[in-house]
Amino acid sequence: MSTTRRQFSREYKLESVRLSYQRESIRDLASELGIRPELIYRWRSEFEATGNKSFPGNGNGGENEDEVTQLKRELADIRMERDILKKALAIFSKHTV
Repeated sequence: MSTTRRQFSREYKLESVRLSYQRESIRDLASELGIRPELIYRWRSEFEATGNKSFPGNGNGGENEDEVTQLKRELADIRMERDILKKALAIFSKHTV
């Protein structure tokens, strides 16, 4: 018996957290939403810890991801330049000997 894991969008989680602060009972809210109360508590904790950076989702690594991507591009360029210089050095060293 295989069960599939449900995935919730960032907007759904943020809206659930917002509603959890407005309602008196998180259990009633969870029942209305069809989810476990523990999920709402976990989402609230994450939201309180990271604020608007909460729930980045798959492939959204946040602000560090942009920097990592930029550094990877820069590294690839530098490696290409290094390889070109090695080839040029090999060519010029053949002619001088």
